[in-house]
Amino acid sequence: MLLNEHMSKALFDKAGLHVPPGKTVYPGTEDTFEADFPMPWILKAQVLTGGRGKAGGVLRVEARGDFAPTARKILGLNIKGHEVPFIRVEPAVEIKREFYISLTVSRRQGCVLLTVGREGGVDIESFGEGNLLVQEIRLPAGLSANQIRAAFFHLKMEKERFSEFAALLTTLFNTMLDNGLLMAEINPLIISGDDRFVALDGKVEVDDNFAELHQEMESFYQPEHATHEENVARDAGLSYVKLDGWVGLMVNGAGLAMATMDLLNFSKLPARNFLDLGGAADHKRMRTALELLFGDDKVRAVFINLYAGILSCRNVALALQDALGGREPAKPIVARMSGNDAAGGVEVLQSIGSDSLHIAKDMREAVEILGKLKAEDAPVIDFPAAQTLRPEAGPRPTGHISTARLGIDRDTPILVQGITGKEGQLHTRLMQTYGANVVAGVTPFKGGQEVLGVPVYNSIAEALRNHDIGASIIFVPPRMAADAVLEAAFNEIPWTVCITEGIVQHEMLAVFEQIQFSLTRVVGPNTPGIIVPGQTKIGIMPTDPFMPGPVAILSRSGTLTYEVAARLTASGIGQSVCIGIGGDPFIGLNYADIFEMLRNHEATKTVVVLGEIGGQAEENLAEYVVRTGFDKPVVSFVAGRTAPPGKRLGHAGAILERGGGVERKLETMRKAGFTVCASLEEVASATLKTLK
Repeated sequence: MLLNEHMSKALFDKAGLHVPPGKTVYPGTEDTFEADFPMPWILKAQVLTGGRGKAGGVLRVEARGDFAPTARKILGLNIKGHEVPFIRVEPAVEIKREFYISLTVSRRQGCVLLTVGREGGVDIESFGEGNLLVQEIRLPAGLSANQIRAAFFHLKMEKERFSEFAALLTTLFNTMLDNGLLMAEINPLIISGDDRFVALDGKVEVDDNFAELHQEMESFYQPEHATHEENVARDAGLSYVKLDGWVGLMVNGAGLAMATMDLLNFSKLPARNFLDLGGAADHKRMRTALELLFGDDKVRAVFINLYAGILSCRNVALALQDALGGREPAKPIVARMSGNDAAGGVEVLQSIGSDSLHIAKDMREAVEILGKLKAEDAPVIDFPAAQTLRPEAGPRPTGHISTARLGIDRDTPILVQGITGKEGQLHTRLMQTYGANVVAGVTPFKGGQEVLGVPVYNSIAEALRNHDIGASIIFVPPRMAADAVLEAAFNEIPWTVCITEGIVQHEMLAVFEQIQFSLTRVVGPNTPGIIVPGQTKIGIMPTDPFMPGPVAILSRSGTLTYEVAARLTASGIGQSVCIGIGGDPFIGLNYADIFEMLRNHEATKTVVVLGEIGGQAEENLAEYVVRTGFDKPVVSFVAGRTAPPGKRLGHAGAILERGGGVERKLETMRKAGFTVCASLEEVASATLKTLK
């Protein structure tokens, strides 16, 4: 959740940092505005983008009579595609000196970065290398005294200011931790005319997971910065982004949703939106999703594309039936259902009996139907044609030798953390049905019980006194999940699979710092888990798509894993192991870690890697493959190639930064010897070629 300057300063003020007083002005209130601070005033457009100063969004007024026309001028601006919903008005402040200071969570470096600059203001990056000092802060250790001193001496302040500066920096860091901030930037931090440190401007980003767990943070959200549709979707718990096409999209799972968006865009049937139902598509969410799509005048048809794992296709179909309420759909619907109870879902859809509801057996047929529904005046958006990238040669041998082993099979004894909860019991039963060797469960204060024939203990330490444990799986709510990972690692469980999503990023940073030397291999969080087809399942994956064979699948998306496994299986290609590495920014094992094990995994002959646009995971894997001379064929697919930069599509890992590197990512993978498939359709055939 990105805060505007006004709300960022409200948070700073609440924490005890000095900020100028300020009041807001909305359209229509310019003529009646009053303030209890003296002129001159600074009027600042409140938009969630940079560059407002250059765009005329920050202006000074010296006289009261100039205020209203100046305010109306700013309120009429469009700054990089953002309308100005309101203005913050502040008194002008005398500036003796200005600096830059920020704290940011770094996905790439896995820590908090403290950055200070001797000069602040616009174009901070242009002041030369010597301007900025960047230091890494590790959690849970936090900000150290020597880092405060280093920042202070870099800024070349008078020594008399050290105590005040140290207090300011400590307060800012504590504000970050206390409020789950991913970024806290003051630019500029000034020494004012009355000789105080003042945050003259501020920018804050709150971890969405923290905001979800701490409802008091909702007061900092300002709906004015989002569209009506985005606010409705947010209230319903949907992940929604408006796009420029005409096909309304409704999918479960960010990875499959991105792949479906790409498929439509590359098929000249451009998507009007990204909409991820998630794993809880109840009647309320389904009704809200349909209202959003039917209510958008630019949506000409709706495409519902499901590959259900936890989700039930039948339940989604019933929710659709309920939302329609016996009426004809307001717009044509094309529905494709696969996975959990797909037959039941199709049966319900057929019972609706509408000529406007088209049922497709697969994604290819859905695209064909949508093509026939395309109106002559439908908007046309040209996306560069997607090409499959084929390697010129595989990586050269380097003599690298790995001793890592996967070591998971039908005999692996499994412990379930959170076994007495609803999700824990459901998936314990499903794992047992598949043949998984579940030997124990842990739920604090519920030891001595038995669930599904499995003894329950109060702690892992207690369970280990009675059982050998090869792997644990975590079904623990987000507030306690990070500590559950710590407990497994402190007890040296060989494998720990954290299913939980929604864990605060600070907490996982602290966990991974504390267990960096542990022998425990953590998968996730926010993962569907691990399945060794025909042997065992440590996760929530549906079993229907999988069959034993020679191909390993590694993925950042659950639904995309199921989709690709089903396509491979339909082509007669089985799987040796499938692992969801997790969709969060901070995860345990990465692609390269698992490749190190797969080198020695005799059952694996080819590896399929399912990637996403955000982050550096795929590039890091490519570097590992070249550096170590990985000698097994790699087939890959990256979802989200047509995503708009700067928009988060679903889970926290799925975001393409501005000036992003999708093409660079794909070319890096190709140069490392990967076959980079242009579409899901090509994954099975490309994999088959490697096996021949």
